[in-house]
This record gives sequence, structure tokens and C-alpha cells, in this order.
Amino acid sequence: MTHAIRADGLVKRFGDTQALAGVSFTVEPGTVLGVLGPNGAGKTTTTRILATLLEPTAGTAEVGGYDVVRQAHQVRRLIGLTGQYAAVDEMLTGTENLVLIGRLLGLPRRRAKARAAELLERFELTDAAERPVKTYSGGMRRRLDLAASLVGRPQVLFLDEPTTGLDPRSRGGLWDIVRGLADDGVTVLLTTQYLEEADQLADDIIVIDRGTVIAHGSSDELKAQAGGQVLEVRPVHEADHVTVARVVAELTGDSPEVRDGLVSVPVTDPAVMPAVVRRLDDAGVAVGELSLRKSSLDEVFLALTGHRTDEPEQTAAELPESEGAAA
Repeated sequence: MTHAIRADGLVKRFGDTQALAGVSFTVEPGTVLGVLGPNGAGKTTTTRILATLLEPTAGTAEVGGYDVVRQAHQVRRLIGLTGQYAAVDEMLTGTENLVLIGRLLGLPRRRAKARAAELLERFELTDAAERPVKTYSGGMRRRLDLAASLVGRPQVLFLDEPTTGLDPRSRGGLWDIVRGLADDGVTVLLTTQYLEEADQLADDIIVIDRGTVIAHGSSDELKAQAGGQVLEVRPVHEADHVTVARVVAELTGDSPEVRDGLVSVPVTDPAVMPAVVRRLDDAGVAVGELSLRKSSLDEVFLALTGHRTDEPEQTAAELPESEGAAA
């Protein structure tokens, strides 16, 4: 079976800066792959190579069985791309934007108008269809931008941080749209810094850090790598967090994280929880909050890389402005 997307040893250098250092992965047809990583990790560079906007320095990639360098024209006929910023024309109306895309794709005017009307209805933009895009809210522009990438009915859709800057309601609306596309059989590659977004949408997830894939698996599989569960303890008196941290470290053999008086640590044995309670009771420490929960993807990323997704990579800052946009 042909993979919808295949990347094999992708390397990309911008001068002396290496944005990708050998990225490899595959995506099966009709699935959603979440690509996680901080700014500058290589997510957008990977997407731009797969979308034929950049050529790799080394390595190969295929989309729909076509080589992204040697058969770029065939790849472009299969794909849609929504970047980090809406690419629609603010002076045109919603309808005019989508009809323009349709005509550029070779659709007859009547079919282009019909497709525009269909997508505007699907994305709940019919009431604003004849208004200039400059009057749209941020969420409406993102929906229109996504609609524009679907005019040609792509088999593979690249979404590069599509919900950046959106409020929670608009983000949730886009999530529903992505789920619907996957249900229709569209293969989606979604880059994001929002760990909850990957948790909600992705069938599989890869984690990219410093230009390489450092982990690959389902959300539950990745969480298992970070210990599976997280024990959280908050003492009634904040000054007791030192004692709590010491007890937790002794019983788990791991150094806990302490934030605002909350002590947390990954655990593999749920029996640690009552043991901690007994030790703290013996020490006279009153516990105000105690929980055992699944690891979050943020904790997975921290466990895998030693830093959080909101800590940008140095490579992004080092790229020249014209090249940093591709990283």
C-alpha cells in the first residue's frame, strides 16, 4: 500500500544553520498526523518541503506516491495547504476569494461558484459571503483560509499551526472541521504547539526537536513513555512543599517538579500514592490536594526533550529573517 506521506532522512540547511537533521516518518491514508515541537524545531520546514515549497538539502519525500522534487507538479494536484497566517485577499469578498482559487485551479466559472457556495456553507460563512474579508474576525478568516485550501478537493491537507492566535471557541470550531475532513478520508498533517490539539485530533503523533524526530506513537503511547501517570500533591501549608518533595523523591526515585506549591512527579506504580499519604501523615504534613492522573503531552515533551514546547529553539532565532519564516 502506498503511504499518503513518506519522509526519509530529510535534511535542510540554511547557510550554516541546519533546520532539519534527518527527519523520517510515514502517514497512512485517511489519518491525522500531529507534528509537535517548539518554534524553530523544524515543523514548518518539514511541511514546506512536503508541499513542494522548499527542496531538501538531502533525503527524499513522497506524497501520494509522487516524489516532492522530481514530481512536484503531480504532488501539487493532490494537496492543500493552510499556513500559519491567513493567505486570503482582504479586499475581496469570501465568495470572490474562493471563486478566484477555483478559476486558478482550472474550474469553469459555474463550477467554481458552486464549489465556493458549498464551502462557505460548510464553514458557516454564508451570511458573510459577500462581505470584504477585511471585515471578518480572526476565526472567520482562518475558516475561509481553510476553505480555500479545499477548493481543489485535496487528498492530502497540510495544516501548519492553523489555530495560532484563535480564541478557544474558534479553535474548537476548526477542530470540528478537521475531524470532519478526516472522516471524509482526507489525510491531514497538522503541525501545532498546542498539545491538547494533537491529543484531540491526531491518530499518530511525532515529536520534532532540534530538527530530528525524537518520538513517534499514539497519544497514549507517548504518555506511557513519560511514566504513564502523574502524582500531584499540594500541602495545605505552602512551606511544607519542601518536605513533600523530599518524600515523593524518596518513594519514586525521581526528582519532582514544584510549581506554585504543587509537587508533581511521573509514576509507574499507583501504590506510590497511599505510601506518600502515610509518610506525609507521619511527618505531620496536612495535604490539601492529592491526585493521580494520566501524563499530559506537555509532560511527555518535557520528559523527552528536557524543555517545554513554549521554549523556542535557538536555531529559529539564528535564521536570517527571509529564511526564518520557513523554519
